[in-house]
Amino acid sequence: MKRIVLLAGILCSMGMGYAQKLTHPDLLYTPERIEQVKQRIGQDEQMTSAWKEIKQTAEKELKGNSLNKADYLSLAYLMTGEKVYADKLKAILLKAIEAETWGSAEMLARKPAWRSDLGLAHKAYLSAIAYDAVYNDLSASERKKIAKGLYRLGVEPLLGDWLLEPVRIHSLNSMGHNWWTSCVCMGGILALSLQNELPEAKEGAQAVYDYLPEWFNFAGDVLQQKAKTFDEAGGMYESLNYANFGIQEALQFYVAWKNTHPGASLPDIPQLKNLSSFFAHVCYPRTGMLYSINFGDSHKNISAESSLMLLYALGVKDKNMLWYMKQVEQGQHRDGYFLNRPMGFLYTPELTRVPELPDLKLSQLFADFGWATIRTSWKKDATMLAVKSGHTWNHSHADANSFILFHKGVDIIKDAGNCWYPNPAYRNYFFQSQAHNVVLFNGQGQSREQQYHGSTLRGYLYHLLDGGNIRYLLANGTGPVSDNFSRNFRHFLWIDNVIYMIDDLKTHRNGEFEWLWHPGGEWKKSGADVTITKDKSSVVVRPLYPRLLALSDFVHDYPDDLYWEEVTAPVEDLQGTEKYYSFHLPGEFKQVKGLTAIILKDSVTQKELPMMERREGKDWIGLRVTYKGKVTDLYINQLADGRLMHSNSWIEADGWSTDAYMFAVSYPEGMDPSETKEIFMGYGSSLRRGQTSYFSSLSKLFYIRKDTKDKINLWMDGQPYMHACIQVTKRPKQFILNDKVISVNYKDNMAIVRLDRE
Repeated sequence: MKRIVLLAGILCSMGMGYAQKLTHPDLLYTPERIEQVKQRIGQDEQMTSAWKEIKQTAEKELKGNSLNKADYLSLAYLMTGEKVYADKLKAILLKAIEAETWGSAEMLARKPAWRSDLGLAHKAYLSAIAYDAVYNDLSASERKKIAKGLYRLGVEPLLGDWLLEPVRIHSLNSMGHNWWTSCVCMGGILALSLQNELPEAKEGAQAVYDYLPEWFNFAGDVLQQKAKTFDEAGGMYESLNYANFGIQEALQFYVAWKNTHPGASLPDIPQLKNLSSFFAHVCYPRTGMLYSINFGDSHKNISAESSLMLLYALGVKDKNMLWYMKQVEQGQHRDGYFLNRPMGFLYTPELTRVPELPDLKLSQLFADFGWATIRTSWKKDATMLAVKSGHTWNHSHADANSFILFHKGVDIIKDAGNCWYPNPAYRNYFFQSQAHNVVLFNGQGQSREQQYHGSTLRGYLYHLLDGGNIRYLLANGTGPVSDNFSRNFRHFLWIDNVIYMIDDLKTHRNGEFEWLWHPGGEWKKSGADVTITKDKSSVVVRPLYPRLLALSDFVHDYPDDLYWEEVTAPVEDLQGTEKYYSFHLPGEFKQVKGLTAIILKDSVTQKELPMMERREGKDWIGLRVTYKGKVTDLYINQLADGRLMHSNSWIEADGWSTDAYMFAVSYPEGMDPSETKEIFMGYGSSLRRGQTSYFSSLSKLFYIRKDTKDKINLWMDGQPYMHACIQVTKRPKQFILNDKVISVNYKDNMAIVRLDRE
């Protein structure tokens, strides 16, 4: 009996829910939003100017009969109540539903036919906004007629192709990226707008609501090498452009759902909480337009204010979002939510009380999809290194181990960019390894087929450490180039004003190695250095191993040194041509270590540069760097590159004894190295000097140590459980590990440090 009563209650509640009518307008252009912006117009000159532009656009659209700017007409009507806008919207909708199909000829020709695409999704969105705006001005028969037409042309092909049985043709594994959310969520928004007239529209909107969390939580697959949708630390691998677009489309649906279901809670989606920090970490604040990382099919002027505004509207708020929105220049890219566009006008929060800088750490690793950013400051025009080594497929280019360097407002070492996909230059150049800052072997990078089929073995980033003036990151791009390489590791060790890039390379056979450089400014060679300069930004590229750059153009006088080649390539978006550069190692080799110093100049006119002495010993190579009274000794262990199996890789170097892959010690000029207060060790279990042990761990770890008067700062990575012994001559007041104060035990002159990440 209780079961019968319970079932009756459920059916009753379903019936009541079904009987509930949607109040129009109530999707995105809600009465509350309209009232808020009306009040702001009188108080904010920018809002006043933006409204003027929107209204002018709407007035121009009164002369046409197109859906393309129906959002402007809709906002103009809801702001003014002037019937001329409503009449035009009604005419546009009645005209639009006369079409036989909104599908494109190209997509319809596929087998099976794709009845819907991004263009159709956008039409569905505009139709929903228009129908919602003029709903109360339509007769019952007009509402029904338009609803049936919009369902046939928009909802049915979108939700049919992408979501609903028995006609669905797509899956998250094949098309589960930005297209999926655009087609499904724009179909869902249109379905929401039609639900009063059509029960099947209400069911479709409910299906979108039910299934959308599955897109956020998609974990990828092994069989087709599909990446998981979201990195654990936030964001998507598709490029900033398409990550923002896909997220924006999903959030628009959630905002519309929340507006049409007052008091209803949204599903718990953990990925939303990290989106704000993701978008911030991949941006580069500068004097002028905000830049962002343009790995893959994105541009450096793309920004993500649209997704952040929608998150803010959903109640996922923090001050970092406001800081980000404040950095965005109005109109800086094609699809933004700017004040003079309807969604930006309605959803830009007040930005009067914005923090000067975000409350975020300076470095971030996105390990799941292989991006990392390391910066000196959140202030404008600081220095930021961005590294990529992850998936290759779709909008993610063949750029394992590539990097971009932003310095003093300029991407001074840049990514080549992209162009419109149908152009041959996209698949023949921009997508390929040649368009990125990588190492080629016999002229080859990643296999060209990875553009379509993906890389069976992906790249990875590991062990990001940020110790202020000492920073480290390991990139492993071996997988995507494993047809040629058995080792393709790139270490980024950033000490003070120099980024040391160490390439550990080994191939299956002898051949020729070459390093590619895409300058973001004027390229000028002087002796063994190359200077790249643009505006106030300047860096020096100095190859040190395996050979220096040939000293002059008479390269035949330097047969063993690196020679260079200028390569002409198309500029992004095919706006002419430009040159990139290739450093060739003469002869054929199977295994090499490349060490290049990238010197960050304080100014274009800076003359004094770090003095770098190449040094070698038994089983090691290295540098002694002297600059402004400080000496840094860098050692690279030649035995620790995989050539030994069971024997450990011990070397003796200048009195140091270690099994580390590399290590560096810094000390004032004239002081004994044993008095060092700054140590970096990469992949080592021990560092000793005579009978003194400076560091000991049973497993090889990555480690930075910096001593001050009363503190010892440590940064460690490498294992989930770490147990290390650290040499101390005087017990400090504070012991800080990975930016957290810890308690340690002491034994004689050693501090015992434990870290358990489980």
